[in-house]
Amino acid sequence: MGRGRKPKLRPPLSPGVDAFLDMLLGERGVAVNTCAAYSADLADLSVFLKPLGIQAEDATTDQLRAYFAALHGSGTAAAPRTAGRRLSAFRQFYRFLLSEGRRQDDPSSALDAPKLGRPLPKLLSEDEVASLITPIQNAMSEGAVADPQELRFAVLIELLYGSGLRVSELVGLPLSAMGRDGRILAVRGKGGKDRLVPVSEPARAALAAYLANRRYFVAGGGPSPWLFPSKSSRLGYLTRQRFAQLLKERALSAGLDPERVSPHVLRHAFATHLLDHGADLRAVQKMLGHADIATTEIYTHVAGERLQRVVRAHHPLSKRKSEN
Repeated sequence: MGRGRKPKLRPPLSPGVDAFLDMLLGERGVAVNTCAAYSADLADLSVFLKPLGIQAEDATTDQLRAYFAALHGSGTAAAPRTAGRRLSAFRQFYRFLLSEGRRQDDPSSALDAPKLGRPLPKLLSEDEVASLITPIQNAMSEGAVADPQELRFAVLIELLYGSGLRVSELVGLPLSAMGRDGRILAVRGKGGKDRLVPVSEPARAALAAYLANRRYFVAGGGPSPWLFPSKSSRLGYLTRQRFAQLLKERALSAGLDPERVSPHVLRHAFATHLLDHGADLRAVQKMLGHADIATTEIYTHVAGERLQRVVRAHHPLSKRKSEN
């Protein structure tokens, strides 16, 4: 559908809504998909107001409040983000009517935006992470890994889960990031901020084996400043997308749903599992490179929810209650 064509509206809408949509397409050049979203939101309001014999452009503040109360009570479409998006659409609509002299007030101005809340991160259990890492650790300890690709993957996943790096930080590590004894990595994070992260003993062993084979990934066998060079990447190092693909392939072979596994999920697992085992929140904040500890605190909520599920499933009082 071209940019200038009007989107199909669900029910026939009011003159005020039609004029608003025409303005979005004709004057603001809003994309058709965006305009269709506004149309759907205003159509929903129109359906709500129809039994009252009121068109959307004539709604009062109380009627808009009643609409959002009904939306909240419906359960399905009541997500705060949905309500927030619709309120934004309504505000633009009524401001347009006000600017055009079609209304003398803006009934949406007195409405408060819904609190969005913060989505909890996806998480893998310790056993699920072990199913990704343990097989390759065992193979390496037995000297059964000689494939450079496998050696590189072993280092990547050990550093990701063992040090909590962001995937962009991980794949873009310079060779100079390694400390002399290999126990510390110097990482440049968001905003150019540097931090030091520990390297676990399994990761150090994997690094040693990988570095002996690193030249396999360097074009022409020449020098490269990157810890994880790549012959095919224009960046000169392994891309985030390629590593994510490799991780999903490994998840599939481990019997995990690939949709649940990503580099970011392993970073979440690093933080949550540390807190589960008593790590200090400030220490986790520093290792993750969070500027604000409030960002790190979300992992305490994850751990708390998991503990609540354990209590509900296994505590004798919970069992007794379910039996009554």
